[in-house]
Amino acid sequence: MSHVYERVALIGLGLIASSMFWAIRRGDLAGEVTGYARSAGTRETARRIGLCDRVCDTLEEAVSGADLVVLCVPVGAMGAVAEAMAPHLKPGATVSDVGSVKKAVIDAVGPHIPEGVHFVPAHPLAGTEHSGPESGFATLFDNRWSLLVPVVGSDPGAVARLRALWEGMGANVEEMDAEHHDLVLAVTSHTPHLIAYTMVGVADDLRRVTDSEVIKYSAAGFRDFTRIAASDPTMWRDVFLTNKEATLEILGRFTEELFALQRAIRTGDGEQLFDYFTRTRAIRRGIIEAGQDTDAPDFGRAGAKK
Repeated sequence: MSHVYERVALIGLGLIASSMFWAIRRGDLAGEVTGYARSAGTRETARRIGLCDRVCDTLEEAVSGADLVVLCVPVGAMGAVAEAMAPHLKPGATVSDVGSVKKAVIDAVGPHIPEGVHFVPAHPLAGTEHSGPESGFATLFDNRWSLLVPVVGSDPGAVARLRALWEGMGANVEEMDAEHHDLVLAVTSHTPHLIAYTMVGVADDLRRVTDSEVIKYSAAGFRDFTRIAASDPTMWRDVFLTNKEATLEILGRFTEELFALQRAIRTGDGEQLFDYFTRTRAIRRGIIEAGQDTDAPDFGRAGAKK
């Protein structure tokens, strides 16, 4: 098959960028993939493991002549990177990203996109708790969703081409507007992460429970919180600072539900608890039926397949 893009530039070489490279290579979706990371150590690691066809020492060199530039840096850094690379983008190129917040990215990156360059924000809903250039693998996006969030005036041809790339990397693709995306992700990802961080923090505070007990008995459910709470701290700090409104709205609803459950436990209302848990159990069944998990989730413990 012919390449979707002749040259792709990946800016930031962590889990998502490295998985994109291996998935692009698996499907022969691009002629050349360049890569750039701010840290010389990261660039050195990338070269050692053969990540990207050409690892560049400057942002300018990486994006020069690229048909698609993908920003794979933390959300808080995207505006500055976009500003720095803007003069070096070729006319007709597409700029995209993989950030898990969209409105803030569009506000930060959009003003720096030159006339004649397309901007099509995106967000692959895939990941593990591991980060860095060595954590990526070709199958990360298989049967996972990648959401495209076109901006006002996005070129339909540029959107279709980016869709073809993500589908070529194994993802299911859907389009969504930015505000709706941020609310959906506040429910499905951002708030659960915050709750996981809190629960792990609470366990750390409970000095009555020794560390060894927390680790020893973690199969009881705590383990799954710790997997989520092991995610990249820079990325998650930026997510909450940039998706503030939606996350606070969902946290408010979560707090109300929590108070209702507290009341049911305090008053011994077994019927309310049973009904509530029956409803939530059905949601789990829906996730399995949608092919987004299995009956026996591995919670990220399975070895990453290269």
